[in-house]
Amino acid sequence: MKPFLKIIKYQLQDLIRGKWILLYALLFFVLTDGLFRFGNDGSKVVLSLMNITLFIIPLVSIVFGSMFFYSSREFIELLLAQPIGRGSLYRGMYVGLATPLSLAFVAGVGIPFIYNTYHTGAFGGIFIILLVSGVTLTFVFTALSYYISVKNEERVKGVGLTILIWLFFAVIYDGIVLALIFMFSEYPLDKASIAVTLLNPIDLARIMMLLMVDVSALLGYTGAVFKQFFGSPLGLVVAVSALIIWMIIPVWLGLRSFAKKDL
Repeated sequence: MKPFLKIIKYQLQDLIRGKWILLYALLFFVLTDGLFRFGNDGSKVVLSLMNITLFIIPLVSIVFGSMFFYSSREFIELLLAQPIGRGSLYRGMYVGLATPLSLAFVAGVGIPFIYNTYHTGAFGGIFIILLVSGVTLTFVFTALSYYISVKNEERVKGVGLTILIWLFFAVIYDGIVLALIFMFSEYPLDKASIAVTLLNPIDLARIMMLLMVDVSALLGYTGAVFKQFFGSPLGLVVAVSALIIWMIIPVWLGLRSFAKKDL
């Protein structure tokens, strides 16, 4: 446990010295504060932040995570020459990056949101879901970035794959799903639509936030299906479990690959 905590501490110090984490937090602070200046409605601000969060957080987490891993290669080789287990090293580097990225997002969004709404008490369930979704997506896409970086020696190829993965989940996946729904519109697709949502962490976070602000009616029949399922206790358990699995599997795959990698 001691080497694990020391690696996390070093990661935090390195990230703070690089100023990237501070700039990341400042970005969300400026965006959130600016949205409140244009409109004081907390729910509308959260909806606007939702669209920003679902694109920026996965992109920054997966690309920055990959670049950070490649730039830390000499540091990794140095630590591997010490009596430190590969599992502790990998987990320490992962937690040491995902945690400050998450804290930067929470601080950047939370501080302006709270001081703009503390007198109305508007920050409630939807705000908590926004923060939880952002933190979860950070851990998921940081895990994906590390796994891709471990599997690919070339920096250009690895970073290119991370961008492709982000593009697939953020844009291409929804297009494929819509095309399939249109092609098979004559068949009952209730369970299938729920299943494909669980296969995309970005879609899963989006649906959970939309249901919290009760705009599922805008999604038509599919929205009614999502509200009926994800609005139930079982649906909530399934959604949370799916997000946890999305965090665990990439970390597990990355650990296996890192343990076998010749460095």
